[in-house]
Amino acid sequence: MLTRRLVCMTVVTAATLVAASISNRAQGASTLDEVKARGKMIVGVRFDSPPFGSLDATGKVVGFDIELINDIARRLGVAIEHVQVTAKTRIPMLESGKIDILAASLTHSRERDRVIDFSISYLLDGQRLMVKKGSSIRGVGDLKGKTVSAVQGSYNEALIRKLAPEARVLVFQEYPQAFLALKQGLADAFTTIGTILEATAKKDPDFEMVGELLSSEPIAFGMRENDSKWRDAINFALQDMVADGTYKQIFDRHFSLPYLPPETWAP
Repeated sequence: MLTRRLVCMTVVTAATLVAASISNRAQGASTLDEVKARGKMIVGVRFDSPPFGSLDATGKVVGFDIELINDIARRLGVAIEHVQVTAKTRIPMLESGKIDILAASLTHSRERDRVIDFSISYLLDGQRLMVKKGSSIRGVGDLKGKTVSAVQGSYNEALIRKLAPEARVLVFQEYPQAFLALKQGLADAFTTIGTILEATAKKDPDFEMVGELLSSEPIAFGMRENDSKWRDAINFALQDMVADGTYKQIFDRHFSLPYLPPETWAP
């Protein structure tokens, strides 16, 4: 009986904390205040998107996004908790309050800007195609009647459907699955942003990127709407990282691209 009562009390306490958090947001409290009071920032990250976020041999999540958001948490003086999200689940999890921010290779698009807010862009990327070396596919114009693998719910899935309406799009929940479809011959091409394809090609030299950039995609952190205090705190921390050289150090560890810092302005 006592155990049952303790379980009930625990459930009630948890429900009360969630309700209080939702109530605070409804009353205009900033996520920054909640994070500071909690002493921890809960971050939605990808486990399937090298070099942005993936699991290493020990099962630890690592990557460009991970290092950036870890350093931001340090600057805010709070601990950090990484919660796995996918392209399909990341925005719903943010909107529902399960996470405080998205650091998940998130393209800042106009459609998404209608439902969530974004930080300043911290990387400019673009969508491309990957094929097996020797493929007759040299660009998006060669996709008629072909099969392209992509990640469900991603900006890249929507764009390839628009650019290659006569191609068959095969969708998966995670990038390794989409690339495996290409390796196994289930797809003729695989599409996502160039930095992810570059990291994939380094591990498997039988595949290559082809064609021109299909898009220009600014990558940014995602936050809930109408919380300028939280957005400013993230932006200022990111700008401080650029100013003191931390951002470039992290960038150089993950990319061979020409260095292009995020937008900054005078303090």
